[in-house]
Amino acid sequence: MPQVRAKFVCNQITDSPEYKQKLVSLTPVVSGSEENKSFAKYTPAGSVSLNISDETEAANFFEQGKEYYLDFTEA
Repeated sequence: MPQVRAKFVCNQITDSPEYKQKLVSLTPVVSGSEENKSFAKYTPAGSVSLNISDETEAANFFEQGKEYYLDFTEA
């Protein structure tokens, strides 16, 4: 099955204690390494926003400034 891989950087994590969740904001990487430049060719712009429940392991997965691969596979 075909797959598309993008590379994103976590720009911001906002706590929302009143909703018991975090808002994680990511944007595509565009510089910093040869690998990042190659990803920027295919995904030069965009954004991902995730609301993550504080009650899950995912709530502590992301760190601001770190890069993450994002794989898209048809469901």
